[in-house]
Amino acid sequence: MIETLERPETEESTAGGPQPVQGKLSLVLPAHNEEPNIRAVVEEAAAVLPTAFSDYEIVVVNDGSKDRTLEIAQQLASENSHVQVVNHPVNKGYGAALTSGFNAATGDFIMFMDSDRQFDINDIHKLTPFVHDYDIVAGYRIKRNDPAHRLLNAKIFGFAVMLLFDIHVKDIDCAFKIMHADVLKGINLQSPGALINTEILAKAKAQGRTITQVGVNHYPRLEGEQSGASLKVVFRAFWEMIRLWWRMRSYVPPSGEVVERPPTERGIALFAGGAVAGLLFLRGIFRLFRR
Repeated sequence: MIETLERPETEESTAGGPQPVQGKLSLVLPAHNEEPNIRAVVEEAAAVLPTAFSDYEIVVVNDGSKDRTLEIAQQLASENSHVQVVNHPVNKGYGAALTSGFNAATGDFIMFMDSDRQFDINDIHKLTPFVHDYDIVAGYRIKRNDPAHRLLNAKIFGFAVMLLFDIHVKDIDCAFKIMHADVLKGINLQSPGALINTEILAKAKAQGRTITQVGVNHYPRLEGEQSGASLKVVFRAFWEMIRLWWRMRSYVPPSGEVVERPPTERGIALFAGGAVAGLLFLRGIFRLFRR
């Protein structure tokens, strides 16, 4: 079972603070049409990561961008040997981009962060004190700076994840997490889209991995366009959730030992209730048009 301990945000400066964690960190940055942001994100990370870990690499995953994201990322790789680029010629989705980045990573620890500059890489110092004590150190957004409809979608999504997978975290989709690299080895991530965070934590839970939560800052997007709130993406995420729940009923971790499975009865009840509600809704619509 995942042990979840909440850690409050801290305000102290990291100047003159603790020594870097011994080990190599791989920072995975999925990027789709992030031309205005990708250079700043990578350069800020390259400046901060050496203060947090003794060695590091930055893996930029260009996910079928139609702007200059790939070109800029390749320039950054030519300027800094710690930067490498993974390229998807066509857009495969957020989860697929992260999975490609994880597969390319060579670090002892793996972190991922979005490339839209809504997170501050300096907040890594809030997570590093716990990386040796927990398998996963998950950030949660203290104050999420997103439009109201995204906040509503997140609330509904988080509630469904809690019911189906018994995962109790403040912010399941917060893109600011550090994991021991062996957490991801052999778990065969399959979610191509927004459900990737849920799949990681569900499979970690099945292995009995430990997790702690740390508050991090979140800022409004200044440039570029958000793509994760379209109806198409939302419906796809919920469909992926159903498929993941079904797969997790028979999932066996690489160790061969399942510590805990998702609550089957609760999932069946939720789907049955949803089906009944959907049928009643359609019946009401049908009657409305027959009048």
